[in-house]
Amino acid sequence: MPYATVTWDQLHRDARTLAATLMAHPPFQGIVAVTRGGLIPAAIVARELECRLVETVCVASYAGEEGTRHAPVVLKAPAAGDGFGFLVIDDLVDTGVTAGLVRGLLPRGHFACLYAKPAGRPAVDSFVAEVPQDTWILFPWDTAPLFVPPLARPDLEAGS
Repeated sequence: MPYATVTWDQLHRDARTLAATLMAHPPFQGIVAVTRGGLIPAAIVARELECRLVETVCVASYAGEEGTRHAPVVLKAPAAGDGFGFLVIDDLVDTGVTAGLVRGLLPRGHFACLYAKPAGRPAVDSFVAEVPQDTWILFPWDTAPLFVPPLARPDLEAGS
């Protein structure tokens, strides 16, 4: 499976790009972040749109790396009525199953994400970039910086 690594800088740029496109919509009264992946993009978008009301919908649908998937389960429903006036944010729409579940809870919300795979695109209203369906995205919270020795010094260890 191919991987695509998203850095903190790229994530921040893409979240600001999403916020810029969302400014064309009427002001949102609040944001619903789909946890966990939507938390950081939602915080950035909330700042850019000067939105102070941030709610969460907690959904579990993956277990472990490379996505051992199971039917999504709502762990916490949002306090956002039917979603009218709310922006729903996630990091990624993959198959659209989670987005469909959340849309069932908030049918009048505006659904936005940073990255969309082809199978999930119809489940969201706005996104920044499309990603191939077979690509696994490594978000910054999934990775850690790692020391790499210079080519001329393969014996060198971190802190040496």
